[in-house]
Amino acid sequence: MTVYNYTAIKDGTNELVKGKVEADDLREARAAVRRLGFTPTNIVEEQAVKKDEKKKPTGKMPKLGLSEQIDFTSTLQILAAAGIPIIESLLFIENDAAKLKIRQCATELRRQIMNGGTFAGTIAKYPEQFGQVYIGLVRAGEDSGELEKTLDRLLELLNKQAAIKSKVIGTLMYPVFVILLAVFIVIVMLVFVFPVFKEMFDSMGMQLPWITRVLMEMGIFLKKNWLAIPLAFAAIGFFINFLFHWKPSKWKIDDIVLKIPVLTDLIQFSNFANFIAVMQVAYDAGVPILECLYLSNMTLTNHTLETRVEEATVRVQQGQHLSAALRATRTMPKMILFMIATGEQSGRLGDMLGQATNYIDKQLDTIIDVMTKMIEPIMLIVIGSIVLVLAAALYLPLFASYMGM
Repeated sequence: MTVYNYTAIKDGTNELVKGKVEADDLREARAAVRRLGFTPTNIVEEQAVKKDEKKKPTGKMPKLGLSEQIDFTSTLQILAAAGIPIIESLLFIENDAAKLKIRQCATELRRQIMNGGTFAGTIAKYPEQFGQVYIGLVRAGEDSGELEKTLDRLLELLNKQAAIKSKVIGTLMYPVFVILLAVFIVIVMLVFVFPVFKEMFDSMGMQLPWITRVLMEMGIFLKKNWLAIPLAFAAIGFFINFLFHWKPSKWKIDDIVLKIPVLTDLIQFSNFANFIAVMQVAYDAGVPILECLYLSNMTLTNHTLETRVEEATVRVQQGQHLSAALRATRTMPKMILFMIATGEQSGRLGDMLGQATNYIDKQLDTIIDVMTKMIEPIMLIVIGSIVLVLAAALYLPLFASYMGM
């Protein structure tokens, strides 16, 4: 007989108990624990305890991406809906999740909860991994005793954020691909094609047009100093990354994009899609309106919009209605403001926030469709202009020589 150490929950209560049982194998040990009136959460052979202690988590929590948060929350919601306690749910995820990060996350959460913590209190220790919105909604669900419903709403919210992100990235993929392809073609022409024509033009002893001379010199320089090409790309990438991460430059860019037609609508609706969705979920979970605004504001990625909504939060704190405070920011679409005002007056703010979410989704689809149709002809013009410049640089000297014959 082998001695097993067990950790279990006493049936009918949330009391955590620990002890030892003797059994021939792990299955018999689990059955023995159940016969004692406990629900086992962890059973370990006593001889393996010392080895397990050496492999204890260090307390570090892996950061979960959006797709990993969706997988984790989806599994947790399904198990919660089935009435399985949170510790057993986390144990299941720890053993059977497909991704290593999710298993590590479940291990650390379960370890801390078994030491006396709550689920909301435990994830609150990891704001960088889960985000304040996730933590705030889980805390509200746990406090109200509706964690299962909150997880369901949270899962819907995460899926909506993933869909919005996918739409925006999908819209930008085409122009980025075309631009990179155009740059590649230009580099190939300059490095391999123009030097060949230079020898022919030199043998003809003719004066070359300025555009041909410039492109020829560029091609010869790049061919001799080919390391300049990857270095230039790296420098451009670093500069762009710096612009979007250095706060003064990012804030300036955020302000400028809100003044560009069409792009303004994309930025506003993509930001407020997450904003309204979080507000709806938080409000339905029983979160006070000020905290709803606080959580919703965390989803805004545009600094200008974020600053103006913060001003609205102050106005609500001073006693203004939500719709009036948001209207004063002059950033939110009028239809959304109308729906919020209607919800406040009728006492059905949660329902109207849901209607506003659907409206934003439809508008976002329309904006993305318009942008896609606009991008295609613009990209054709860009590619055509590049081809025209390269062809002119190559054939103008030939035409000049024929005219001089």
